[in-house]
Amino acid sequence: MGLSLTQKIIKEHLVEGVMEAGSEIGLRIDQTLTQDSTGTMAYLQLEAMEIDQVKTKLSVAYIDHNMLQEGFENADDHKYIQTVASKHGVYFSRPGNGICHQVHLERFGVPGQTLLGSDSHTPTGGGIGMLAIGAGGLDVAAAMAGEPYYITMPQVVNIRLTGKLRPFVAAKDVILEVLRLLTVKGGVGKIIEYTGDGIQYLTVPERATITNMGAELGATTSIFPSDNVTKEFLKAQGREEVWTELLPDPDAKYDQVIEIDLSKLEPLTARPHSPDNVVEVADVQNIKVDQVAIGSCTNSSYQDLMKVAQILKGKTVHPDVSLVISPGSKQVLNMLALNGGLADLIAAGARILEAGCGPCIGMGQAPATDAVSVRTFNRNFKGRCGTDSAEVYLVSPETAAITALTGKLTDPRTLSLDLDVKMPEQFLADDNMIIPPAPAGTDVEVIRGPNIKPFPQNVPLGGQISGKVLIKVEDNITTDHIMPSNAKLLPYRSNVPYLAEFCLTPCNPEFPARAKEHNGGIIVGGENYGQGSSREHAALAPLQLGVKAVLTKSFARIHRSNLINSGIVPLTFVNPADYEQISEFDELVIENIREQLQAGDPIIVKNVTKNQEYQMNSNLSEKELTMILAGGKINVIKEKLKKL
Repeated sequence: MGLSLTQKIIKEHLVEGVMEAGSEIGLRIDQTLTQDSTGTMAYLQLEAMEIDQVKTKLSVAYIDHNMLQEGFENADDHKYIQTVASKHGVYFSRPGNGICHQVHLERFGVPGQTLLGSDSHTPTGGGIGMLAIGAGGLDVAAAMAGEPYYITMPQVVNIRLTGKLRPFVAAKDVILEVLRLLTVKGGVGKIIEYTGDGIQYLTVPERATITNMGAELGATTSIFPSDNVTKEFLKAQGREEVWTELLPDPDAKYDQVIEIDLSKLEPLTARPHSPDNVVEVADVQNIKVDQVAIGSCTNSSYQDLMKVAQILKGKTVHPDVSLVISPGSKQVLNMLALNGGLADLIAAGARILEAGCGPCIGMGQAPATDAVSVRTFNRNFKGRCGTDSAEVYLVSPETAAITALTGKLTDPRTLSLDLDVKMPEQFLADDNMIIPPAPAGTDVEVIRGPNIKPFPQNVPLGGQISGKVLIKVEDNITTDHIMPSNAKLLPYRSNVPYLAEFCLTPCNPEFPARAKEHNGGIIVGGENYGQGSSREHAALAPLQLGVKAVLTKSFARIHRSNLINSGIVPLTFVNPADYEQISEFDELVIENIREQLQAGDPIIVKNVTKNQEYQMNSNLSEKELTMILAGGKINVIKEKLKKL
């Protein structure tokens, strides 16, 4: 039986386990990336492991999230990351050089290699045939220290693309269609592999848009083959030497096959407040729009922004619309400046932001009260934009551009324009904003500002877990709910004690006070708890507040891993109806928790308040169990390094 592309790369990097769906495997990691929102904590954890130089083929630290320097905090974090990266053998991408995923695709990605990133949209690298996976910062720090990355071997889902996109239908519409079909939890435990005759018509940036938003499916990652399209992109970037052809075997077997005819797709939009709330633009057009935001790691490529420039050329943004554009990289911005595209955008009335994440992660450009914001981003969770009452629609750059002109959500096919942006034969490759690390052995002073605080570390699991239910939340709670990440809080990503004061406050403003009053306790959640960002602060802040266990119907993959890394016990209901029986402030007790976990049977949780018992699944692998018993991953690694 032939192998899928996913299986081929996993087989090449397998260091432990067997390639059977549902079994635990360990993967050798070739490359890592961090960004400044998660990076400070990742490098603090790397330092705690006391290694000299990173063990990967390549590691890069990007500054792209915390760009507003309202006070000293962000600048201090940037200086810390730059100096600690230099000391430990990590390349440093300076502020203004661009969004980590866009720059990595352009300048560092290698087909067939593994990439682990402390950002949930790391699967962008699948656009050039990388096995690129988002993870918590501690997992990335461990990979830099030479540790394998352990996951449950996913199922491999084949999405077979046929046909060719019609004019004004975009790659964004492809992934929105996939989200409509599978939902935000439909990719959990799966890798999405794209094949079919239709992929030959998709450029690398278009493929990267699709793999980027695969994160919204909950998928482990998404991947395209490395073919002649990939070769031409890397050649244009001056990196043809890293290209290799990587294709699935003709007789590859998949766990599921989904066919999508590209020629039948329409322009789509994800309505508030979920990326899978997808309908055709034509069905909801004429909604009055207050803001249009174009960019983010999903749609900020040269090709995307040149299409926007062509649509806006010679026209003026509607007087009721604020249009903001954030280029994905310095390369993109520089090329737009040289070919006149930037002038067209400015002349039309667009506000040009620096190359970074910006409004996508709530860092500026929050919409007005009750505003409608149309964005080319990847998430439209309630409040993520910085304004709780705003409604965010996700669309393609083409739809966003015409909407900015009309002042209402508009189907781009109403344009009478021959929109044809070719991929450049040669990109402008200038890496002067990327700083190589100091030579190994060089004495580098690591500079720490006063906002950088020690991260909380757990202790080995005791014999019993007990505590009150501090909060009970519904399905699809995101990491934005658990640990808000707006412009006011992002500067404190290196200060967990401060951040903890805002933990779960979007769900209940009293949560931090409750946790302190009751000396910690237990969280109860619904389906897909912890979807969204990879931020491990959504585990570190509860740890800071004394949370001992989280009981849910199901977890999002990365958040569950982050809880385990922090030594917080994640349990799921054997009978989901038991969720309904639990109330806030119920006193729960898990007796002999160590023995129960080691036995591998369902865990018995006693509700002392209501005199009830619930069966819970732990589903811990052997290595996950070791981490829980030890009080977290860093404790395990430190003990391992002591024995070397």
